[in-house]
Amino acid sequence: MRTALATAALLLVSGCGATVAKDPSASDPVTVTNCGQQVTFDRVPSKVVTNDTGITEMMFALGLKDRMAGYVVNGLKTVDVQSSPWKADFESSKHLADKISKEVVQGANADLVFAGWNYGFSESTGFTPDALKELGIGTYLLTEACRNGVGKQRGIMPALDALYTDLRNLGKIFRVEAKAEELIKGYSEQIAAAGRLMEGKPRPKVFLYDSGQDQPFTSGKNAAPQDVISKAGGDNIFGDLNDSWTTVNWEAVVQRNPDVVLIVDYADGEANTPEEKQRFLEGYAPLANSPAVRGKRFFSLPYAALVEGPRNAASIEAFAKFLAGA
Repeated sequence: MRTALATAALLLVSGCGATVAKDPSASDPVTVTNCGQQVTFDRVPSKVVTNDTGITEMMFALGLKDRMAGYVVNGLKTVDVQSSPWKADFESSKHLADKISKEVVQGANADLVFAGWNYGFSESTGFTPDALKELGIGTYLLTEACRNGVGKQRGIMPALDALYTDLRNLGKIFRVEAKAEELIKGYSEQIAAAGRLMEGKPRPKVFLYDSGQDQPFTSGKNAAPQDVISKAGGDNIFGDLNDSWTTVNWEAVVQRNPDVVLIVDYADGEANTPEEKQRFLEGYAPLANSPAVRGKRFFSLPYAALVEGPRNAASIEAFAKFLAGA
């Protein structure tokens, strides 16, 4: 196992910038199940606004750039976009704003907004599916961000199932089912091959560290890191939490004694780099005797690789290689 902080160069995945033939029955209504609700689309959306990197990359992977009015990505994620396998699609599409709002989507004349709870949708900002419905704008919610009925906890299925559900739903909505199945087949094969790298080896306990010094922000069982970690051959130390991205306390991290720390790389400034996060963890006295800190077992992946999206399979492969010492 490598002992130095490493940042993976994710592999390019199939579908980059693809042009996909549309089904001739594009004017027929279709119905999909989205976050437990039946949603009918009377026609193929043609002015979609996406929010966040992974969501936008899902549209690009399916070859649906021509169906987009533009995307919203925080300007601090510039490096995340620059590292994207769909960098050319980002550059040739319209960056509408750093933060999504009703004004932004109305200005783009959107007929569909693809976002999620805490991925743009929020009651505190008033930007919700119900608010957009009143404006005559349709919505599709990221399945990773579906609320599960316990307060505002999110996640209704395993992370990769969420990705495949969204790809199949989008394939149906935009009449590109064959492309969706092609992507899913490729991702499944890539993940299966990655999983074999750790066969027969002990499964390390992994702490996903997103951010936070007073309290750490991490992943429960319903966010993408759960499957990134488990399919790569490790065990998420907070995989028992029925939530997606969530805040815990340091006492729980120390008690669960991680063997490896997987760091989210936001690439958004010196104070929040993987190196800075590693230095903080190494200097946090209660973690000093953990195998992760003692062995300097730190690994980082870009933000877009650790939220639901088409980089997930490549991130599993990269992390599996790290764990296996390849």
